[in-house]
Amino acid sequence: MKTLAVPQGTFELSRFPVRPQETLRAWDAADEYLLNYLHDEQLLHTDSRILILNDSFGTLACALSAYHTVAISDSFIARQGMSVNLRQNQLNTDSVEFRHSLMDYGTHGQTFDLVLLKVTKSLGQLEDQLHRIRPYLSQQSQIIAAGMVKGIHTSTLQLFETIIGETKTSLARKKARLIFSRLNPAINPPANSYPKSYTLENTAYVILNHANVFSREKLDIGTRFLIEHLPANSRYQQIVDLGCGNGVVGLMAATANPQATLHFVDESYMAVASAEDNFKRAFPGRKARFNVTDCLQGISPDSCDLILNNPPFHQQNAIGDFIAWQMFTESKAALKQSGELWVIGNRHLNYHLKLKKLFGNCTTVASNSKFVILQSIKR
Repeated sequence: MKTLAVPQGTFELSRFPVRPQETLRAWDAADEYLLNYLHDEQLLHTDSRILILNDSFGTLACALSAYHTVAISDSFIARQGMSVNLRQNQLNTDSVEFRHSLMDYGTHGQTFDLVLLKVTKSLGQLEDQLHRIRPYLSQQSQIIAAGMVKGIHTSTLQLFETIIGETKTSLARKKARLIFSRLNPAINPPANSYPKSYTLENTAYVILNHANVFSREKLDIGTRFLIEHLPANSRYQQIVDLGCGNGVVGLMAATANPQATLHFVDESYMAVASAEDNFKRAFPGRKARFNVTDCLQGISPDSCDLILNNPPFHQQNAIGDFIAWQMFTESKAALKQSGELWVIGNRHLNYHLKLKKLFGNCTTVASNSKFVILQSIKR
């Protein structure tokens, strides 16, 4: 837990999931820049209606909880982080309304005074969000995006210009920058590109992908390598696609194991929605479960026969193995005796060391110059 001091108050904030001896902050310089700008320009009023997008751990939500605030995120973890930080600061957890990325951003016919958007790495997600924002804007609405300089490009600004209207930027401060945009009602923006679809190679499956899903336009090489080596066995009755993305791995596991019940798990609302659409079109009438959650929360202990996992090695801009370790630990708890965890990762990540330490065993199923597929069995 670290302390943020801004004009709106002093807040004790944690990243989520909360880890002992955390060295990273729950906010960045762009959050500080934005909150100071709102104060300096006197943009906050008692009746201000505020829309916040991509607030990773609830920093902006805590600072602006006194106003009529709606927070939009595609991340279950961001939602949990916001709740944790509101409680830590004795703020009402209902003071900020949370809506996930596929919900309406507001009430029909009402507009927001302020739209505050944290810029993410995904241009596709930004395009989708700007299209979704537009119906809730008036010409008096102020749209302010905040991000680190390295993440704001000409293409970022062009999306604002094309979908919203005139756009300009601030000077950089502590390697952060603000983007200012105003609605131009005369603009007729192109249609939203998302969701997108492609036909999965060597199959008849059409794969739908919402805007914030990894590898939205084609099969990535790591997933392709895992699919080529997926196991098939009648003993796999409960199979989990952990960190499922668009669900391609689970889809192909279901094809190879027609007796199995599939569980699709991801912390992204758009990922799970994509996976559900893809599975139901591929297997109409076949039962499966779809969970938006943090790792394997909600999955019963000792209940799974096979877990398939391609762990991310970053959370927002923070790179590390902490998410992989959490996934491996929770997988061991969720597996039945003799259940199997199959992991694919870049060779240099050395996942085999963690898996052997945790499970007491680790076997290489397949490898190439870039990737390795590992198997650990719960003894």
